[in-house]
Amino acid sequence: MAQKKLKRFAEIKAFANVLEYPPDMKGGWRAFFRNDHPVILELACGRGEYTVGLSAMFPQSNFIGVDVKGNRMYIGAKKCLESPLPNAAFLRTQIEMLPDYFAPGEVDEIWITFPDPQLRTSRAKKRLTHPRFLRLYNQVLKPGGRIHLKTDSPALFQFTKRVIELYGLSLVEESDDIYADPGIPKELTIKTHYESLDIAQSKKIHYLAFTLPPMIRDLDQQLQEILKHEEQPG
Repeated sequence: MAQKKLKRFAEIKAFANVLEYPPDMKGGWRAFFRNDHPVILELACGRGEYTVGLSAMFPQSNFIGVDVKGNRMYIGAKKCLESPLPNAAFLRTQIEMLPDYFAPGEVDEIWITFPDPQLRTSRAKKRLTHPRFLRLYNQVLKPGGRIHLKTDSPALFQFTKRVIELYGLSLVEESDDIYADPGIPKELTIKTHYESLDIAQSKKIHYLAFTLPPMIRDLDQQLQEILKHEEQPG
């Protein structure tokens, strides 16, 4: 397994659609794609199923899968090269570094698909819909740009709804069980590796779409106290 990882790390360095901690990319993504189409991110993309699927569905948009794990990213990046899907790319970096690679308003939408729900209250700040991350997204997302969350975790779904309410975010769409909806949008039918595993064993896939206000208030301590209170038995 170690040799396989090393082989992938070596190969991915030659992939034209993969950028690893690239310098001077901030504000340069439309030049990279050679068009002025919308730029859409898939955060913690893993194998990049959504980056691959969305880029095939929507050729008039550009999609970038973001993750720090190049071994997983290799799978999606190779598929995009073989297809080929010239409107797909992958950025290897930490999500906390997004403002280093994207200019204000350079990103049109963000997808967060089956992230680690970080179920322990003490790890709530690591949830990708925690206000700590939302403030980062606000630095790169255009005003009114949608954030999409697709998850099998009821806990992350409810947590994100609480954040939307407490911080005054704008809820655009909500589904407690997307596959129960006969009119499900085609983009929500894309299945990731983790969706097929059903790690949460919830048997339901939840979806939220929301937008951010110009400034996200600092209510983080209040949020943490609410979470601690809910965690207490009885």
